[in-house]
This record gives sequence, C-alpha cells and structure tokens, in this order.
Amino acid sequence: MTNKVMPTYGRLNIAFAEGKGAWLTDTEGKQYLDAFSGVAVCNLGHAHPAVTAAISDQAATLIHTSNYYQIPLQTELAEKLTALSGMEQVFFCNSGAEANEAAIKIARKYGHNKGIDKPVIIVMDGSFHGRTLATLTATGNPKVHAGFEPLVAGFVRVPYDDLDALKMAIGHWPEAVAVMLEPIQGEGGVRVPDADYLAEIRDLCTQRKLLMMLDEVQTGIGRTGEWFAFQHSEHLLPDVMMLAKGLGNGMPIGACLVSGAAVNVLQAGNHGSTFGGNPLACRAALAVLDVIETDKVLQNVKTLNAVMVRGFEQALAGQEGVKTIRAAGFMFGIELLIPCFELVQQALDKGILINVTADKVVRLLPPLVINRDEANQIISTVSELIIDFLASKAVDSVA
Repeated sequence: MTNKVMPTYGRLNIAFAEGKGAWLTDTEGKQYLDAFSGVAVCNLGHAHPAVTAAISDQAATLIHTSNYYQIPLQTELAEKLTALSGMEQVFFCNSGAEANEAAIKIARKYGHNKGIDKPVIIVMDGSFHGRTLATLTATGNPKVHAGFEPLVAGFVRVPYDDLDALKMAIGHWPEAVAVMLEPIQGEGGVRVPDADYLAEIRDLCTQRKLLMMLDEVQTGIGRTGEWFAFQHSEHLLPDVMMLAKGLGNGMPIGACLVSGAAVNVLQAGNHGSTFGGNPLACRAALAVLDVIETDKVLQNVKTLNAVMVRGFEQALAGQEGVKTIRAAGFMFGIELLIPCFELVQQALDKGILINVTADKVVRLLPPLVINRDEANQIISTVSELIIDFLASKAVDSVA
C-alpha cells in the first residue's frame, strides 16, 4: 500500500505511540529520551497532567466558535501574555509562520501609514521564519528559497550579529520600516549573538523609527530561562514579538504581540484567522503558562543549563573535531568541524532523540521539566555518540 501523505518531510523510519514527561515510546514498545521536544514545542514534556486536564475539560465544553464573537479565554490569555512580556496587544493564530506573517503585514501597514509605498524589512542571514512565501523569503537560507522563486519583494538581508552591516543597510534603504530577527538563531545552528546586540538594535530602531520585530517562536515560553529571550537584556522591549511552539505544548497556537508604535496598526478587516485563538487552544496555553509559573520551571532551566554546559565541556574537552559548544537555557548547539546528519539515526539507535541543523550542529532542545538524572543521561549519551562518530571519521580519513 502506497503512502498517500505528500512527501514534504524526510521522515525517519520510526513512529511513536505514547509519551510521558521527557520520554516517548515507539510502536514497538521501545523507549526514547526526548532531547528535541518536537522542535521546542513540548516544553512541559509529553502528556503533562495539567495540560491534559485542561484540554480534556475544554474539549467537552466548547472547542470553537469564531472570531466574529467574544472569546473570554482569548482575552484572558492576551492579558496573561501582555503581563508577562510588557507588550500591549496580541493577535492569535495557529503557528509560528502565521505569527511571522502577521508581523510582516504589521510592518508593511506601518510603512504605508508613513507614506512609504514600497516598505522594506531588514532580515538576517541564517535565519528561519517559516515556509509561507513571505516567511520563506524572510528566511536567510537559500535551500529554503530554491524552487519557489520569484520571492516576495521588500526584504533586505544582512549578516546576523553584525551591527555595522545593519547600520549600513538602514542608511542605504530609506524605505526600511522594520528589523526582523531571532534573538538566538535556532535552525541557523543555535547562534547566540553578542550580549549587547539586541540592545543596540533597539536603539537603532528607536532612532530611525523602525519596528524591532523579534521572532521568539523557538526562544519564547521559557526556552532560554526567561519567559522571553529579550528579557535577558535590561530595559528592552520590542515593537513586535512572535510566539508559537511551546505556547500550546503541542496544541497549535501562535501569537503576534505588539507594543509602542505597532499598537493599533492592524484594524478590523486587515488580518484574521479562522481557528486563531479558539477556546481549546487558549485553554491549553493558559495551562502551560500556569505550570511554568507555579512549578518554577524557569529556575529548573537555569540550574540545569549550568550543569549541562559544564558536563558537555568536560566530556568533549580535547576533541579536535568539536568546534564550539553554544547554549542559552535549554538550547544547546554542539558544532562539529564536519557534517554529522548521521548522528540523528545513531542517537535513535541509542534511545535518544536529537537533531542536526546547519549541517554540522548537534542541536538539543530538551523539555524544560527534565530532572538532573535525565540531564546527565543526555550529556553522557550525546557526548559518547559524538566522540565515537569523530573517531570513526578519523579512521575513515586515514583509510
């Protein structure tokens, strides 16, 4: 029997039947430690009892009405997110790409309101913002663009973590209306910028009256040890912030938050979403936020980040094939000197889920609720895999 699912993914030959906490069980009954969280989605692990109870109760009460009507749970979630972030308004959608689409429309409308006929958004090399036509154009990866030209006009790209290049672009493009970037590049290889990078961009955007738009789809909802990655910088608030992934712990929900100059840019009829912010998704998200707050999840991330960074540095010390170890909260990137995609399957064979991105970066995004034993197991298993992999490649090169 042929598979009727469109082949848009290079899937591994494995399927999971159930999950609990940081663990998944495949259809053959084998258990795996999940150090990837469904690409930073299941921040509270799998089948978290509070989230499960909230979804079950809401599904038996009311799943969907329409944004033609008031949705109290949506209002409650917006109030919670704005209180946690300092932002002022929220548009709800269903994914990170949709949140980024909303941000792009806000930037263009902002530009048109200023009399700019062809507004330009400055974006970054190595970024990832989604796979719709606008968001794949904003994405700084030629592989994502290939086959989908002509791309959407109105984007200018500069190197990430390069303030001089950004200043030159702003000076060269008087039509610039916004700077759109990830606080930490995830798909780009867990690239952590200089400590003052975001603050400098905030100052530039304020001076030039540009919108600072932060894609926190992967970094938001506690992934870096703060609610949002921008909160690691003092006195910094973006004009637009995009969320998804961990917000629903697996329930599809995205959010585009605005403050300052971006408030009220979109008016009735300018944008919308059939499913965005429905009662079921909002109830799940509220449960997620409540668990992170009451169970001191952010403190767990901060504590175990230090343990894991130290553990990887000690285990991989002296390995010439390891270029660098980068980390922010529970985002870990171990960059090797050679491509290492085969490590994903080797890790599966060892009972652990990992990812390789940007060809050479082992990316780990464990659930924010793992305990110390699980953290140590990730350290030991992944380090052993990398050491054995590098040793085998050294033998191959000699042969």
